Amino acid sequence: MKKLLFTLLLGTFSAFMAIAQNTLIKGSVLDAVTSSPIPDVSIIIEETEQSATTDALGEFTFSTNVPLGEQVLRVSKIGYLTKRYPIVVNEGQTVDITDMTLEIDVSDQVDLFTITLSDDELNDDTSGADNISGLLQSSRDVFQRTAAFEFSPSFFRVRGLDSENGSILINGIEMNKIYNGRPQWSNWGGLNDVVRNQELTIGLAPSSYNFGGILGTTNINTRATNYREGGQVTYSSSNRSYTNRMMASYSSGLMKGNFAYTIMASRRFGEEGYQDATLYDANSFFVSVEKKINDKHSLNFTSIYAQNRRGKSSPNTQEVYDLKDIRYNEYWGYQDGEKRNSRVKEVEEPIVMLNHFWDISNKTTLNTNLAYQFGSLGNSRLNFTGANLVTTSDGQNVYEGGGRNPSPTYYQKLPSYFERNFPDDLEFAYGAQQEFLNDGQIKWQQMYDANLANAAQGKNSTYILYEDRVDDKQLTLNTILNTELNDNILINASLNYKTLESENFAEIIDLLGGTGYLNVDGFEGTQNDLLNPNRVALQGDRFSYNYNINADVLSGYAQAQFKYNKFDFYLSANVTSTKYQREGLYQNELFKDNSVGKGRELSFSGFGAKGGLTYKITGKHLVDLNAGYITRAPSIRNTYSNSRSNHNIVPNISEEKITALDGSYIFRSPILKAKLTGFYTKIEDANEISFFFTEDIGSVIAATGTQESGDDTGEFIQEILQGIDKKHIGAELGIEAQVTPTIKLKGAASIGQYTYDNDPDLYISSDRFNNFYVGKSFLKDYRIASGPQRAYSVGFEYRDPDYWWVGATTNFFTNTYVDVSPLRRTSNFYSDVDGLPYNDYDDSLARELLRQEEFDEYMVVNLIGGKSWKIGDYFVGFFASVGNLLDKEYKTGGFEQGRFSGYRELRDDQALNRPVFGSRYWYGRGTNYFVNLYFRF
Repeated sequence: MKKLLFTLLLGTFSAFMAIAQNTLIKGSVLDAVTSSPIPDVSIIIEETEQSATTDALGEFTFSTNVPLGEQVLRVSKIGYLTKRYPIVVNEGQTVDITDMTLEIDVSDQVDLFTITLSDDELNDDTSGADNISGLLQSSRDVFQRTAAFEFSPSFFRVRGLDSENGSILINGIEMNKIYNGRPQWSNWGGLNDVVRNQELTIGLAPSSYNFGGILGTTNINTRATNYREGGQVTYSSSNRSYTNRMMASYSSGLMKGNFAYTIMASRRFGEEGYQDATLYDANSFFVSVEKKINDKHSLNFTSIYAQNRRGKSSPNTQEVYDLKDIRYNEYWGYQDGEKRNSRVKEVEEPIVMLNHFWDISNKTTLNTNLAYQFGSLGNSRLNFTGANLVTTSDGQNVYEGGGRNPSPTYYQKLPSYFERNFPDDLEFAYGAQQEFLNDGQIKWQQMYDANLANAAQGKNSTYILYEDRVDDKQLTLNTILNTELNDNILINASLNYKTLESENFAEIIDLLGGTGYLNVDGFEGTQNDLLNPNRVALQGDRFSYNYNINADVLSGYAQAQFKYNKFDFYLSANVTSTKYQREGLYQNELFKDNSVGKGRELSFSGFGAKGGLTYKITGKHLVDLNAGYITRAPSIRNTYSNSRSNHNIVPNISEEKITALDGSYIFRSPILKAKLTGFYTKIEDANEISFFFTEDIGSVIAATGTQESGDDTGEFIQEILQGIDKKHIGAELGIEAQVTPTIKLKGAASIGQYTYDNDPDLYISSDRFNNFYVGKSFLKDYRIASGPQRAYSVGFEYRDPDYWWVGATTNFFTNTYVDVSPLRRTSNFYSDVDGLPYNDYDDSLARELLRQEEFDEYMVVNLIGGKSWKIGDYFVGFFASVGNLLDKEYKTGGFEQGRFSGYRELRDDQALNRPVFGSRYWYGRGTNYFVNLYFRF
């Protein structure tokens, strides 16, 4: 009996000692203001798969397979600011980290940044505003967030890259357009409350959804069960894009029958934003319904309707800005006492989506998705070339008509034109200046009067307002597999198929008092459609051009991620097959044999491979390395040289090649977070196509044998730049310090050099000649126009325990360049009509004329602040932001006009105080504001 008792005591003591010697991590989490325990807080041991959740007392414990050494606990909960706590774990000991605190995230209550970005900068589609901020707005990375929220008004591009280099997904379905590779932000504009659930990977980092681009992947999750139960009503006022916004949203949470739904509606409107007459009229609706079939299967249906109609603003020459101001917009004029904008962009492309989520096991999931998007995108503008069919006395049919260019900034209406052509009679220039100062807008009534006079004589409209339309139907199907082979290896794979039917045409939307429009080319006097010659088009009819583009894209990717205590690494690969085909519905008289019917099918193959390594020196110090090589099909936009008229494609077209490398040093502590990154990107065999009228390509026209008269040097052309190489190198720094519980300091910097890396081939096409090879465009080492190539930011945030907060940033921008004219940098620049160099050519002056313009450096100060109140179970909040507090005027982008591309004309023009064809610029906004009030329940 004694022996048995001794054995039991020994076993009990041994068990107690074994428990006492177990390695444990335990602790608790409290509210930083009330000191109340916070339940359901996520506690994750970083760089491991281990996680725990606090109980009703705010407590948690890790007791099995606890990693040893320096570790970092990430403590997070929706509605609170995430914190990171470093600890040291020794074998057989207990780490007790009680009373950790979390602070309510007041910015989460207002979702500030998504509000200001997706409604504002992201909707601008000018060439100077291709903005990638939407790819970054969900990032917690200091630099990425600064780039999205502080640098974006200056049209800064991370690493100098366009948004086509990043992927936007909704529930695993890619939203980037096949036409140009870029996302159409307005397809989900105004739906801020329901697109905030985002997962972001930066750069080449691995994504669980797709291979991604070199700028990363953002996946917007719209599963109804992922939204917080409750609702929110919001009112906003601004002077940026719109003046008023109203939003309302509600989420049911999981209900009886395992259903959940989320709904939202919003309206944004205003007669004009910061620029003159930039009307805004947008309505958005969202529905997501999820049925949880059982523990393994769930179906989710999402429908998004975001109609958006807004007036555009014009880029202008410095002459125009000096006469007016940076708000000036040439696209509008008064009609019946109200401002009417001739350039309106309207987007109406609903999305419906069905997603099946299958949890095959606790380590394997399969997500299968089906999406259909349809609708229209239109851009309106004036046409002033209306003609009439006239039979001469000898029985010949000729076309007569055409009007004066209605643009108030047409070069023959500005003072500079008269200063150049009538230097001894400056009263002409003075008269033009006074007329522009006193009016300087489109004269709608004059166009109506001209058309009404035509109608009275049985003639057609000279002036019409029409719309360049794209009506797309796109079906997407994909399936995404994620599986954990073991605690260290994760496998991701997907298959994707997209098919696009795209109708492209011009449609008359207003005859401006006339009776019809003759469907002929008013400049050339030729038929737009020989199948229906001399057709008079009415309002709502298609005219000018009419064709379809069909595209099919099939792709797949596989990825393996490996996670260990000191190293993480990944390997990823993808393959893509892309096919395009044009179908012409009009037979253009200038391209009788190459415009109507189906063109040849174009096929492109792409593949990509990338890999990366993260070395965890300690819990605070990490090194991250990534490398990738990608080939991809050119976009539809850069494949067809003039798809509106014919089947012609870019000569020697091939897949683009991209090589990307980056390396980062990361420091993380509870007080200081910093990341320093160096990057290198090389893009090869890219193509770009531009359309413009040029006056001095006499040597080219002579070489083509299409010269019609001795002074025939002008032509409307398609400029095709083929085989472009670009190089992007630089460094990024992001740093923030929580110097006190209420004060945070932050800073960011980007130093880049983005240049052309070769002399690409330049071809031009027109109605007279096709893909004529001009020669090399000497662009090597010219800077790419990608916004500021250097940007710096410093700022602070103060968050008071009484739930008010304020912040300020100072941002500094340098090395911003104008977009250069490629044709101006070919042999055509110095060649006379006989092909020989100009006899008065001056090398030193030529170098000065071809020197790329660099814009002035500038500083922008932004302020932001807000207050929230918790009233029972409700939140009421207010915040306001002021951009460009000091009202600094600065250029964000611009381009050289191609009208003068020869030495003599450019020399004479640039010698004037006010060049006739100077560069056109975009300016950033002066002082602007955004005010927001919300109620959450």
